[in-house]
Amino acid sequence: MKAFRLDELEAERAANDGAYLQFLRERNMSVGLYALDAGDVDPQLPHKQDEVYFVVSGRAAITVGMETTQVARGSVVYVPAGVPHKFHHISEDLRVMVVFSPPES
Repeated sequence: MKAFRLDELEAERAANDGAYLQFLRERNMSVGLYALDAGDVDPQLPHKQDEVYFVVSGRAAITVGMETTQVARGSVVYVPAGVPHKFHHISEDLRVMVVFSPPES
């Protein structure tokens, strides 16, 4: 079994000075923690993998393709491979668990 604590993952991500920490990689998926602080600009480009975002904390808007919605703690968003997407109008520090399938390359 592999088990993780969100507070430990956040501390590791912060210690590595990065917005993203991949903490699990398996044959068919990878999982990471993505962090954007209030007011940040999301630098993402489309990925080659399908993605699922689970918002752990914070508030923002996300645009996927031509659709925009508000997200907050508990929100789940699916992003198909190759579709442009960005978080924006980040009003509270955002922490998002990201599942890639197949694993992020």
